[in-house]
Amino acid sequence: MRQLADGLWYWTARHPEWHQIVGCYLAHEGGRTILVDPLLTEDLDDHIDGDVVVAITIPYHVRDAAAAAARWNAVISGHPDLARRLPEGTPVDPDAGLRWHRLKRGKERPLELPAARGLVFADRFVGVDGGLRYWSQNPVTEARAAFFRDRTAPELSHLLDIDFDRALVTHGEPVLEGGREALAAALRAAPWYHRQT
Repeated sequence: MRQLADGLWYWTARHPEWHQIVGCYLAHEGGRTILVDPLLTEDLDDHIDGDVVVAITIPYHVRDAAAAAARWNAVISGHPDLARRLPEGTPVDPDAGLRWHRLKRGKERPLELPAARGLVFADRFVGVDGGLRYWSQNPVTEARAAFFRDRTAPELSHLLDIDFDRALVTHGEPVLEGGREALAAALRAAPWYHRQT
């Protein structure tokens, strides 16, 4: 685990299904420990403080959420559809007192971590070359670039109203300073495409 700031840690692990390295976060917020899209590791217990909330930024990022909920008697929070991906009876609270931000399309919900001055993204934005880029799931054609510029980027521009400095991504490296500016640059740039292997 790597400490990014006071009360904020980051680690990566190989996803058991996708066989790619993905990022996870642990934050101390409001007397609780927030685990974001976690894959469990041996040393997590050393960083738990207070009640635990497992925050899932998009339903298919449930990863080890159910195991974490059982291990720390935690509630799981995120888009309501994530409950379908969890064992019956797993405690789910879509809000859980967290600062979720809704997007116009899709089920991703960026999570604001005010104490860490962070904003966590699931898959919309990835860390590339020290900054952020919008992650296109298909090769970027001229038409797709125009659609992003004319429709998608304006739909996401409300995220620039959030007061954050760290852009925390689950794919690629997080941006630890100037995250809001990195997001603004990503909304001006062409989408980024990288086929998952």
